[in-house]
Amino acid sequence: MDSNPEVLALKEKLQQAEVAYHMAAEMSQFKAGFLARISHELRSPLNSLIGLHQIILSDLCEDPAEEREFVAQAHTSALKMVALLDEILKVARTEYGTNQLEIQPLQLAQVLAQVYDLTHLQAANRNIRLQIMPADPEIYVMADHRWLRQVLMNLVDTPLKLMQEGSITVSVHPDAATGYVRIWIEDQRPASTWSDSIDLLRSVPETNKSIEIDKTIDENFTLSPGLTLLICQTLLELMKGRLEVLAVPSPGAESNLTRIQCSIPLAIPQTPLLGQEGK
Repeated sequence: MDSNPEVLALKEKLQQAEVAYHMAAEMSQFKAGFLARISHELRSPLNSLIGLHQIILSDLCEDPAEEREFVAQAHTSALKMVALLDEILKVARTEYGTNQLEIQPLQLAQVLAQVYDLTHLQAANRNIRLQIMPADPEIYVMADHRWLRQVLMNLVDTPLKLMQEGSITVSVHPDAATGYVRIWIEDQRPASTWSDSIDLLRSVPETNKSIEIDKTIDENFTLSPGLTLLICQTLLELMKGRLEVLAVPSPGAESNLTRIQCSIPLAIPQTPLLGQEGK
């Protein structure tokens, strides 16, 4: 085994360079996926907007009432695009430092209680069992309060809106050895529901042909599960955390269930300096 200090130092630098290269490659792929997801999200309301305007401009409406209805639907599509862009801009400003993160020790039990207060009525109205397990009040994490609450809200709210029945469970699993606490958000859907595929080669329908207009546009803006996951991943990484989607075996189920695992740095307890106890 070569013990030459210069050779060892060179090997260490090469290993560091290799790690940096792989991290840069992963980040590049992540950004590419993020842009693809945004393009995919914008396509639907934009196509609807173009199609509705074309019908109106071509005088194909049966009467003024139908024309007004189509104008209202076009307005809803435009608002969806603005809402989507606003969400992306918030994350981008935070990522590039325009909006500063306020990283500080947070009592995790208090954050989870706020998430429960904001989601339990929606769960009850949809007959979905939402269980947020109480966290140890002694557990503190290093995070931005607003963004951590938003991430957990998104990860609970998304399955609430998509599930017809079942349950959602949130639990806390601290790991002092790694310095992180893991928050599990588990629901009874397959993990694939969080990552719908994007066909980047699919062509956009031509607007000069017959157009099917969706007259049941949901006025409540909702990001797709895939984009929600990417946004939450970005925000957690900015707070030195990480996000993983795990498939969990379930006895008697035809497919694995979903576990979203959020890892957040634990706050290091403040201990008194030697000789200052009791001061």
